[in-house]
Amino acid sequence: MLEIKNLHARVAETGTEIIRGLDLTVKAGEVAAIMGPNGSGKSTLSYILAGRPDYEVTEGDILYDGQSILEMDPAERAAAGVFLAFQYPMEIPGVATMEFLKVAINSQRRARGDAELKIPDLLKKVKEAAGTLEMDMAMLKRPLNVGFSGGEKKRAEILQMMLLEPKLCVLDETDSGLDIDALKIVADGVNALRSPERAMVVITHYQRLLDYIVPDTVHVLSRGRVVKSGDKGLALELEKNGYAGIVGEAA
Repeated sequence: MLEIKNLHARVAETGTEIIRGLDLTVKAGEVAAIMGPNGSGKSTLSYILAGRPDYEVTEGDILYDGQSILEMDPAERAAAGVFLAFQYPMEIPGVATMEFLKVAINSQRRARGDAELKIPDLLKKVKEAAGTLEMDMAMLKRPLNVGFSGGEKKRAEILQMMLLEPKLCVLDETDSGLDIDALKIVADGVNALRSPERAMVVITHYQRLLDYIVPDTVHVLSRGRVVKSGDKGLALELEKNGYAGIVGEAA
């Protein structure tokens, strides 16, 4: 599903290299957790996967379903099934959440050659997904993320993911700012999307998220590359002993 080969990337404006020879493979049906200390390149990796123009790939390749996505813009990647849930979702004043969802869903459907959803079908689909996340439908009349609490913003992100049904889900520190109740609800929404046809990359600092979204593999980043990989037990080891030992070994 996702194969990253010897990836090198830098901040476009300053030329500062962040990703330094990163290799990673995530198979269809797999949930891969990405962990690492601050500044290791975790969020940068998520931005590069989504096609954010602030970053420039200088070497290597990213293959999605066997094809390079480096020349695809963010909209093309989204239409192909790549989804990024942001650590800090952007507020969009003046755009009602429901209108945003309608445009996003139907834009995706058009790009894939499917007919647009009619309003009754769209509302039914949104209500079902919102119910799973314990979201009040009145919230969807408000401007996207404007005045939302941290938990509401993350619910809105997962709602988008549930409705767009991407093949590759990249979650950038989805647990950031969530209390335990909101964390469980968001994790339930993510787990409901696990399937043999979908891959997930879950970026997190903490083991607590992985108690609810149990990964198949765990990969530790340090200085822009994967320095150790393992199963879910690796996350428990990190929780107990920290990153110092593993990062020290890699150095």
